[in-house]
Amino acid sequence: MTETQTVLATDLENDRPTLPALLKGWRRTCPSCGKGAVLHSYLKVKARCDNCDLDLSQARADDGPAYLTILVVGHLLAPLIHLVFVTWRPEPLVLFTIFTIGCVSLSLYLLPRLKGGIIAYQWAKRMYGFEKNS
Repeated sequence: MTETQTVLATDLENDRPTLPALLKGWRRTCPSCGKGAVLHSYLKVKARCDNCDLDLSQARADDGPAYLTILVVGHLLAPLIHLVFVTWRPEPLVLFTIFTIGCVSLSLYLLPRLKGGIIAYQWAKRMYGFEKNS
């Protein structure tokens, strides 16, 4: 085997599949084992996985989950508000109340799941503290 083939084979052996990791992150579980929790309280990242002892202390999601949440909620609710207003012409206070509750509820649902997904993506791609030693 040539040196390039050896490097490629080593990379494939060390590869961490991204899609299964993202699904585990969506469920807010450890991207490695899928059993331990990644978050405690609401959005705080645990230092280590309870099950496999994966070091999660170096995970950096920063503002990514908030940006993604705003992007998804905005793209879902903005056209829906327009459609509801044009079709049924509800009172402004009714429209405001319904869509405020929907926006807050959807944001609170998505935020921890997207944070888990970003942490899982970082683990799969060996970013930050998830380099080769993890």
